[in-house]
Amino acid sequence: MAPMTTLKAVVVGGGLGAPTVMAGLRAHTDDITGLIAVTDSGRSTGKVRIALGMPAPGDIRNALAVLAEGDPVLRRLFGHRFETETSEDLNGMAFGNLFLAALTQQEGSFLRAVEEASRLLGLRGRVLPVTLYDTQLCARLADGTVVEGEVSVRAPGKAAIRELFFRDDGVAATEGSLEALARADLIVIGPGSLYTTLCACLLVPEIARAIATSDAAVVYVANTTQQPGQTDGLTLADHVAIVREHLGGSGLDSVLVNDDPAPERLREHYAAQGLHELRLDPAERARIEAQGVACVTAPLIDRWSGPRELWRKQDTIRHDPERTAAALVRLAAVGERHPRLRALG
Repeated sequence: MAPMTTLKAVVVGGGLGAPTVMAGLRAHTDDITGLIAVTDSGRSTGKVRIALGMPAPGDIRNALAVLAEGDPVLRRLFGHRFETETSEDLNGMAFGNLFLAALTQQEGSFLRAVEEASRLLGLRGRVLPVTLYDTQLCARLADGTVVEGEVSVRAPGKAAIRELFFRDDGVAATEGSLEALARADLIVIGPGSLYTTLCACLLVPEIARAIATSDAAVVYVANTTQQPGQTDGLTLADHVAIVREHLGGSGLDSVLVNDDPAPERLREHYAAQGLHELRLDPAERARIEAQGVACVTAPLIDRWSGPRELWRKQDTIRHDPERTAAALVRLAAVGERHPRLRALG
């Protein structure tokens, strides 16, 4: 199927979730903008941030790679991680992070670095950091403790997260991001880590306001499981409520929920790690719809691939790019702009 040129999609998030959605949408439209989180503080991204004082490049790297259509060698290099037993700093370092760091120093701007990397990679679509501020994500916990840094915010075994905030005041949206949201037909939030990826993007006040007041169809793609350290004990309706809260209490039209049960082997594998599958029953659907959000179900997961070994990162039951994109395009194609979605419930 030839890509559509009329659907203008913006995907908000980071990690592996936003690239999954963007990869699927490529079959339906050329007009894709990824608004990507930049507050990661772990793994090789954290090392680059500490050394060079720049926004986190790791999620940007993943998003660039999925839209790249240029030199295949450069595309592979972007995802390459060094393996060495003689350098702790270099071991596990992603080449793409160093590439973006070098471009940032040469260009004098992280945004210019992302734009230049986009040109070199032959991007079909656009990737933008949600902000250019080198700030840290912080959280106030249920026991009153305040933790700083994305790694600390997502750490397992701590008290529940009660409030999320940036270390610095005045964190502003990146040039071009508000324009992309204003012209969008479809705005997709997630899937991804609820607090440290999705809400980290929505903490930028201009971004949250632009989404909440948009005429686009605004869809939250719900996670498949709880995530230890962030969403222990939270239900699907709780996830929806937290997204709405970070949008200022309005603007979310629908939540897209998987209705294809994962194979038992996958459920058991992830449950043993504390990643319990999020279930939708009639009571949970009612809790979601009581928030004024349409609950839309579709088969979304990748049920054919086994668990992944991710470098210092937690795997989960993941979304399938093609299935997820097909469901999103169906939502975007129903009637005229977002008010239609409220009638779907």
